[in-house]
Parts: sequence; C-alpha cells; structure tokens
Amino acid sequence: MSIENDIKQASFRTAHHRMIVNLMYTNNWACDEQMRLLKPFGLTLQQYNVLRILRGQFPSPIKVAEITERMLDKMSNASRLVDKLLAKELAQRTECPNDRRAVDVVITEKGLDLLQKIDQYQLQWEKRFHTLSEEEAAELSQLLDKLRGSE
Repeated sequence: MSIENDIKQASFRTAHHRMIVNLMYTNNWACDEQMRLLKPFGLTLQQYNVLRILRGQFPSPIKVAEITERMLDKMSNASRLVDKLLAKELAQRTECPNDRRAVDVVITEKGLDLLQKIDQYQLQWEKRFHTLSEEEAAELSQLLDKLRGSE
C-alpha cells in the first residue's frame, strides 16, 4: 500500500508535500499501534515515556523539569504524568536535598516490573519494522535527524 491508497488521495502538490503527509500519517499509525499495545497495562504513551525515562535514570532520581526535557512529546505535562504514575505506585517522589522546592522522582520496583512485562510485547511489536534492513533503518533515522536539523 502507498500513502495515496491509504488516505485515498490521487496525488500531491510536490514530493515534499507527499513526504510530510506520509510522515504525519506514519507517526499517527505508529502511535495508534503503541497505544493498543499499552492499553492492557493501563498506560498512555506519555506515561510509558516517563516510565522509560525513569528506568534509564534508575537508581538515580530525576527532577520533573529534566523529565520534560527528555520527553518525546514536548507538549505533555510531566508533573501531571508523574502524579498519575505516583497514584499507580509506579514511581515515587522525594524532596530534593539540595533544593527543597524541587522534587526528585524515581521508578519503583512495581514500575520496573511493569516495564519488564511490556518489553516482551514491545520487542515483538518492533519486529514489524524489520521490513527495513538494518542499513535502511539507520539511513531513515539519519534522514529524519537531518530533516529536524539534528545531525
């Protein structure tokens, strides 16, 4: 299937216009698939992103502002997401010893266990992308970096 078939559009103004539409459509497709994977675990994409950031930081704590900087969705409210993870006992908050106004967040064992369960499904899901070779995947990633000016 091509983007033309998927969205039932015969043509685009330019190759760049086609690329932009295809990129946005593919992003939405990937996000929808990821949401389906996470739904049985009671997590949103943004909560999953925060948990993965916390796991990457573990055992060291991280401040909410630093979580915000590292999130994939820069429009997400990291404080609200952390509150949701606290309520689910997937993270815990502690007062920062150096700055009492700042809050440190760390993933809990329950959060680590949940991510470990999700990892099995995530690896299976990622196999769908193996229609591209390692070289093609690396090239696509490099092209996306170039597009964002992040080379």
